[in-house]
Amino acid sequence: MSRSSLRAMLGFAAVIVLFALAGGCGQKENKFAPPPPPQVTVSRPLEKPVTDYLELTGNTQAVEQVELQARIEGFLTSIHFKDGDFVKKGDLLFTIEQQQYQAKLEEAQGRVAAAAALVLRANQEYERQLGLLAENATSKSEVERWKAQRDAAQASVEEAKGNLELAKINLGYTRVTAPFDGRMDRHLVDPGNLVGAGKPTPLAYLTRLDPIYAYFSVNELDLIRIQKKRRGEGKAAYAQQEALPVYLGIAGEEGYPHEGRLDFASSQLDPNTGTLLFRGVFSNARVGNAPPRLLAGMFARIRIPVDVRDRALLVSERALGADQGGRYLLVVNDQSVVEQRSVKVGALIEGMRVIEDGLKGDEWVVVDGLQRARPGAKITPVQQQAAAPASAPPSGSEQAKPAAASASAAPSGSEQAKPASKP
Repeated sequence: MSRSSLRAMLGFAAVIVLFALAGGCGQKENKFAPPPPPQVTVSRPLEKPVTDYLELTGNTQAVEQVELQARIEGFLTSIHFKDGDFVKKGDLLFTIEQQQYQAKLEEAQGRVAAAAALVLRANQEYERQLGLLAENATSKSEVERWKAQRDAAQASVEEAKGNLELAKINLGYTRVTAPFDGRMDRHLVDPGNLVGAGKPTPLAYLTRLDPIYAYFSVNELDLIRIQKKRRGEGKAAYAQQEALPVYLGIAGEEGYPHEGRLDFASSQLDPNTGTLLFRGVFSNARVGNAPPRLLAGMFARIRIPVDVRDRALLVSERALGADQGGRYLLVVNDQSVVEQRSVKVGALIEGMRVIEDGLKGDEWVVVDGLQRARPGAKITPVQQQAAAPASAPPSGSEQAKPAAASASAAPSGSEQAKPASKP
């Protein structure tokens, strides 16, 4: 190809490029379109009555426990229970050899009879001497001697009767019986061993498990708060006659399934711990032949009611966050902008947390999609109703509408399923 032909082709290509560029300049330029604000689920706080509780720890103790002992000396002859048996009051538990004590009882009975015979003889002679004295056939001193002998014989009768009663008591000690209904622990002495030699010998322990006590302590600050509240109601701090409820749970149990009543409060605080000792009593009946659910010495979770609030605000526990400043919620203002709100939290009730301070009740709180909500950022709120705690679901037609003050503010029907421009 000649140089002139090459130049002609290059010029033609340049013309084509210029036309293409000229046509492109007439098209619309591309612009960046920001994504829409993210959707998050918001809800008003649930408003409902709430009981405030103190949640404490304690331990269970038996209402009655006794160490059965051998109070008299002798060989243990028999045991009348199996270790772990439940026994009734008066049931025979141990027998100590009885022969020597039966013999002493019979000896004491003989001495009572002999002393009674001496009294009869002395009284007869005294009466005879009185007759002789009337006939001047005896001296006055002889009459007085027989009177003294009669009185001494009567005293001997009383002494013999006392020894007889003591012999009966010692014979009774050879039979060790249950002083109350309860459960036997293991026996501590086997038959054939000498017991009661010089000092009482422990034989076994008997424990009453129904009812059962639970001891727990309340710190000074909580105690002052309780007293202030009850004084405002014109009540004593904790009056035993009120039978205030106490709830208990042990390891492996959900919540506080055992309900009892408060029956004792100490008269002074422990200066070492700054706490006041309380005691609750709980029913602990057996079911069939199984042992009671609660045993003495168990670790227990205790809950006692402190106050009832008619209008408390609750939000989902999942909606709460935490930072160095404490707990907070994300709320959406009327411009659909997220704000961080510091709050003071209270008790947890079936997944709902009581908000003590920081909310008025008319706010829209972010309850789902928190990872898409940043303080200061705009969002697209999707409104929903607050769900009531599972422990106290609404009944009847109330199940379809929110509680108390949030009823008029929350959207209904199809509005729950679509985004709202403003909460």
